[in-house]
Amino acid sequence: MNSIAIGARNIRASLGNVEVLHDISLTLPRARWTSIVGPNGAGKSTLLKVLAGLLPHGGEVALLGQPLTSLSARKRAQQLSWLGQNEASADDLTAYDVAMLGRLPHQAWLAPPSAADHAAVEKALRSTQAWDWRARALGQLSGGERQRVLLARARAVEAEVLLMDEPLANLDPPHQTDWLLLTKALVVSGKTVVSVLHEISFALHADELVVMAGGRVTHQGACGDPATHRALEEVFDHRITVHPLAGQWVALPKI
Repeated sequence: MNSIAIGARNIRASLGNVEVLHDISLTLPRARWTSIVGPNGAGKSTLLKVLAGLLPHGGEVALLGQPLTSLSARKRAQQLSWLGQNEASADDLTAYDVAMLGRLPHQAWLAPPSAADHAAVEKALRSTQAWDWRARALGQLSGGERQRVLLARARAVEAEVLLMDEPLANLDPPHQTDWLLLTKALVVSGKTVVSVLHEISFALHADELVVMAGGRVTHQGACGDPATHRALEEVFDHRITVHPLAGQWVALPKI
């Protein structure tokens, strides 16, 4: 089995006429959680969209050992699940129907959902604590509830690789913790998770960090590595410091 979930080589990408990613090369390990961090404008979300095949770019991206461009849209959607920022979805759809959208890559054209589809959706909604409002319309939900339904949709795909851009947005602290536990459980089950996070202390729970600044990767390493901590502190102009606390690493503001 290929030990690399995603490989990227010489990635360049522009937004408008401005190049925002500059010759990035990196490999993301399989069955691990990698978190991408850095200051605003570093290019984190742009890089994640390139890895998902959502933005035109120069260079090459490989998914599970195959060039991303060689995969059909259906095959890519089966292997890679995406949760983006501020995703639009029809407000009149129920939470259950939104989660069922994650099963579309596995369904034949116009075929009704199978028993396996329904089972996957129930599992996903329960895992994000969204099962109780499965019959409610998305437009009736709070921002945090909506985010949990969208997370369930991404989870329902049952893809090998999950890419999530700011998945903690609108979640209160208990449900941020639930997301953390779910992510760790996915990795234990053999899935690969790549997340962009602003919450550095949550990002430090990952297996690896990719640190970005100015459209470049400045460091990639294990979350417990002192070199990773130094890279984090440096990219945030030494306005945070990384400390051990209760068996984990936390980033604290430097006052």
